[in-house]
Amino acid sequence: MAILIKTHFHLAIDSLRRNRGRTFLSALGIAIGVASIVLILSLTGSIDRLITTNSDKNNANLILVRPSTGKDATGSIIDELTATNQYVKSNLTIDDVKTISDLPNVSAVAPIAISNSAITVADRNYEDVNVVATSTDLLNIINIPLKNGQFLDTTLRENVAVLGYNTAMKMYGGPEAITKTFYYNGQQFMVVGVLEEIDDPINFNGVDFDNSILINLNFASTFESSIQIQQIDIRTATTNSVEESIEQINNKLSESKHGSKSFEIISSKEAAHPAGSLLSTVSYMLTLVASISLIVGGVGIMNIMLVSVSERTREIGIRKSVGASSGNILLQFLFESIILSVMGGVMGFALGYIGAFLISLISPFAPHISWNILAITGGVSLAVGVLFGIYPAIKAARKDPIVSLKFYR
Repeated sequence: MAILIKTHFHLAIDSLRRNRGRTFLSALGIAIGVASIVLILSLTGSIDRLITTNSDKNNANLILVRPSTGKDATGSIIDELTATNQYVKSNLTIDDVKTISDLPNVSAVAPIAISNSAITVADRNYEDVNVVATSTDLLNIINIPLKNGQFLDTTLRENVAVLGYNTAMKMYGGPEAITKTFYYNGQQFMVVGVLEEIDDPINFNGVDFDNSILINLNFASTFESSIQIQQIDIRTATTNSVEESIEQINNKLSESKHGSKSFEIISSKEAAHPAGSLLSTVSYMLTLVASISLIVGGVGIMNIMLVSVSERTREIGIRKSVGASSGNILLQFLFESIILSVMGGVMGFALGYIGAFLISLISPFAPHISWNILAITGGVSLAVGVLFGIYPAIKAARKDPIVSLKFYR
């Protein structure tokens, strides 16, 4: 049996080599479909890894308070993933921040108030710069490493700022921006720190820190009366106190807002779950769309195999006349179809990851490589080869040897 399979394999390879151009074009049809699937699975795997990183054990004791959007969790996550920073009107206040910070199990509280305004450096204006008003506790809640200088500090003068890496590059040509000054809303600020390049567009704050300026919220509220807190980040003392703290925060804020449910409280785990579910759904839908090109490639293989059967009718007659069974003929042509499809799968796997790598050069999503993707592409390629090669193989196996011997090209 092993010898028979080896013989069929070599015969299939020889047949495909005789028609290299046709073989390559047929395999290319499968390669395009497989490459599309690999690219989708790789990029969605990378995004899922970013979401998982934001909900790992280091964030297990993180709580978020946001203004109520009136949407379900999935709808809120769509807004977060698209990074629109389009927040609903908020009634969260600095007093709410103080109320939460006074609770017994709370170890750190950081408000997030985002605005897009013009920044003036010397005589040059920068429009729509992302300004994030927050507090010193933000450094104790999320990992935002400093490249130069220090973070916001209440012991310093209030009109200080910390720049994201890309913002420092844009405004001052590099991260060496300590003691540099700029103007925001008529107020002068001095740079005391520059963040390391973070390259993390998906986070619970919906903030691209690389392209932001961080200032002190208490100071910002003295000259910007309309400032709105879009989110309050809270870290509890222990993971065991998360549920109790959520209940306490809910009671305190409901009391201060006279029972109004204009806010929502979620843990990092609750925030990450709908994001993962949404991403899986999107991944399945995109993969289904990409599979259409596989069907097109499969039809191409079937067409080429039918042409091959027609061209080799006399060869089939000769093989049957010297003792080859219909099963032998079927396996020979089925092997050709499978090899053709698997070749396309290998090409597609390589092309998919090359595409994912090229995209990673202009985006923060590094290619996600896993054995699951390799198994999926291998299984799909094998299935296409069998499904679209079985009909031509059966047609070849059913040919009458007498009629086939009379066939001339």
